[in-house]
Amino acid sequence: MKNILLPTDFSKNSKNAIEYSLKLFEGETVTFHILNSQKPTGYITADVLYGAAGDSVYDGILNDNKKELEKLIRHCESQSENENFTFVPKIDFDNIVDAVNQAVSLNNIELIIMGTNGATGAEEVVFGSNTLKLIRKANCPVLAIPEGYVFNKIESVLLSVNYQYELKTDALGVILDIVRKHDSTLKILEIEENNVEVNSPKGNYIDLFIGINIERFCIKNIPSAVAIDAFTQLIPVQLHTMFVERKSLLDRFIFGSETSKISYSSRVPLLIFRN
Repeated sequence: MKNILLPTDFSKNSKNAIEYSLKLFEGETVTFHILNSQKPTGYITADVLYGAAGDSVYDGILNDNKKELEKLIRHCESQSENENFTFVPKIDFDNIVDAVNQAVSLNNIELIIMGTNGATGAEEVVFGSNTLKLIRKANCPVLAIPEGYVFNKIESVLLSVNYQYELKTDALGVILDIVRKHDSTLKILEIEENNVEVNSPKGNYIDLFIGINIERFCIKNIPSAVAIDAFTQLIPVQLHTMFVERKSLLDRFIFGSETSKISYSSRVPLLIFRN
């Protein structure tokens, strides 16, 4: 049985990510933990002014969010009547990172799936602020679903590899599960950037992919962001997976060049493993 965490703020984007998750795990036994977190300092004066007599701000927001979660879970159940899915509602009064990490720790969460929030600030144009925070700080892999992206059969999975970073065997196992379940082709893009010191890969990770249809590509002397952007424009994939080392590769991926900032718009779902 899998345990999947679905953070939601009840926005269109978060609901779209939940819809994607239900399609992704069809035919499996899965418990979906649907989490809504509210940061207490985010409450506005109106919440206090218009609260019913004797009610606390927390009670009012808690009741509203409980109703929204119940409505969302009823919708999920109606969309997956023939599936072996369980939906568990969770509400937390905390910032998104702490709320998610607590849920990950308490519920043996294997994967976080969330939608991009459509932010348009310069540093949030690709993923949105909450998604970036979780990619950088969550104690679990994050699958980011682009705004408005509708699930398509996963015929090809892209694994972009930069040998600056170690490829974790357990993370590769997650990728293998997806590839095998959907009978996908695994396209491995090996990137060697200019002026970036790389290490030899530890062990032959290709040996792990026995029985998998693999296609290997190599791009040299081009920044990762530009290489990945060009690849995904030329070769269709339905899922992109990558490893990042804290902020370094992620920041180069998003902010590596003016070209990448403008042209890369997370065309397909992006599964990120943090070393």
